[in-house]
Amino acid sequence: MLAWGGLRHRYAGGAEIAYADFGLAAGRHLLLRGASGTGKSTLLALLAGLLRVQQGELVVAGTELAGLGPRALDAWRGATLGVVPQRLHLSDALTVAENLALPALAVGQRADSARAAELLEALDIADLSARRPHQLSVGQAQRVALARALMRRPRLLLADEPSASLDDDHTLHLLALLLDAAEREGCTLVIASHDARVVEALSERADVSELVLSSRPRANPFASRAPTARAEGRA
Repeated sequence: MLAWGGLRHRYAGGAEIAYADFGLAAGRHLLLRGASGTGKSTLLALLAGLLRVQQGELVVAGTELAGLGPRALDAWRGATLGVVPQRLHLSDALTVAENLALPALAVGQRADSARAAELLEALDIADLSARRPHQLSVGQAQRVALARALMRRPRLLLADEPSASLDDDHTLHLLALLLDAAEREGCTLVIASHDARVVEALSERADVSELVLSSRPRANPFASRAPTARAEGRA
């Protein structure tokens, strides 16, 4: 499902991040963890095709991303990915049902109201379809964002720091929702988090691999090469 080798990324005027070679088989999920600044969000953006591959190879769901042009990349992203961002980005000008229609409308397709109803029912929020985001609790808004991410039946579901604004009970509940949804939809789940609660909750699951990113100091403090990120994996 996921594989990369020699993957590096450098922001203009910033440090280079070098990712150790890694692969994740279909049917497994990935916990991507590490402190702030170790490259978790950058790797998620690379997996989503939001950042171009500068160096190395990156294959996601059977597609080599470096070989795609902008239009092909947009089409691939719409057909392959679902994203639950740290900031949910639900439009308060729209109802829950209208927010769920956005992924299809963004690529010029008709909204699938039956699919929206199916997901809202599966996530136990069917009665909220006419509400607006400001009328939702934090947990309800998280479920709406998850439903939106699943609308186009993605093969890969990305969740960026999903527990950032949640208490312990809501964190465990959201993780269960993410894993249950991934299993039900048959997609691979990648969670990026530095939250110890998330790490503990997922550490005993046989279907979750772990990739730890950490900043490694330069051997020569006067060298021009920037610090890299190293990865330690748990299959």
